[in-house]
Amino acid sequence: MGMIGGGIDSFIGDVHRKAAAMDGMIELVCGAFSSSEGKSKRSGQALYLPENRCYGNFEEMFIEEKDRQVEERMDFVSIVTPNHLHFAPAKMALENGFHVVCDKPMTLTVEEAEELQALASTKGLLFALTHNYTGHPMVKQARAMIRNNELGKIRKIQVQYLQGWLTTSVEKTGHKQALWRVDPSKSGLGGALGDIGTHAENLVEYITGLALTEVAADLGKFGEGRALDDDGNILLRLENGAKGTMSFSQIAVGEENNLAIRVYGDKGSLSWHQENPNQLLVKWLDKSAQTFTPNSNNLHKQALAASRIPAGHPEGYLEAFANIYKNFAIHLNATSQNLKIEDSDYPTASDGVRGIKFIHAVVASDKNNSTWAKV
Repeated sequence: MGMIGGGIDSFIGDVHRKAAAMDGMIELVCGAFSSSEGKSKRSGQALYLPENRCYGNFEEMFIEEKDRQVEERMDFVSIVTPNHLHFAPAKMALENGFHVVCDKPMTLTVEEAEELQALASTKGLLFALTHNYTGHPMVKQARAMIRNNELGKIRKIQVQYLQGWLTTSVEKTGHKQALWRVDPSKSGLGGALGDIGTHAENLVEYITGLALTEVAADLGKFGEGRALDDDGNILLRLENGAKGTMSFSQIAVGEENNLAIRVYGDKGSLSWHQENPNQLLVKWLDKSAQTFTPNSNNLHKQALAASRIPAGHPEGYLEAFANIYKNFAIHLNATSQNLKIEDSDYPTASDGVRGIKFIHAVVASDKNNSTWAKV
């Protein structure tokens, strides 16, 4: 793979590199790691890449990599830049025949997201979105149980994603991660909504297999002078008639990464908490509750395939992230051999478009005094 962004001092770029390397299927071979040519090349050298594959910008990287021999050039690019820098490199990658893995949210506008989706489809290229929480084994177990109708008809969903790191105005101290997230020109229409609300939205649709159809939203801007939301509460309507609630915040004092989901059917219910990711609690209408772990005897194959370490050991953020890259690599290898796979099982451009439509619908609802808006 090649990489755009993720240079020296980058948090998420390092996460992507570790996750991609975990299963020994992907090798980082080149990159344009910063908008600064000097920093980009220093970053590549710090990763022990050859000097001639440490590029000054992504345009140069695509042109030069395209001219390399097939066995040498990169197969796909991983885009780990702030939100406003997703569209241009993703579009150029697809236009030049490279598959794409992109951080979420996919783009700033619905039109851009749909353009990338159409381009990937036209070119016959793969596009993955790193909604990493879908990679957890117990999330996959939850999804498989619902697909297998074990919980019956889904009626109610509750999802939350609570953090507290923006409780104070850390962006005014020069905090790098906060600065671009509170800037509409870089983050887009959504602040906390785009950063973590989209993870909650994607988790609902991934686990239940149901699309959100309408939202009624109330967004908050508690940080002094902030232009974007840092808190929100949303009512949800899903395509099968199910109802739901979503709460997300980055000003919830004391919360670290409290992502959790509860799904209620007419036969049973389940709950999963990201801060305790190895457990899935399932309660039944007519029998005792069960707690599933990656070592349970009766897991679905999707959960088993996502587990890679010995029983009783914590399996978490990096491993879940790695499952996105692993499943993408399996699909890419199959594609290169003209083989079909049963279920690619990673978020795609379609999920990216859904996420951007969700952001726009939530903002529209909030601006219209929380009236219902279609996703």
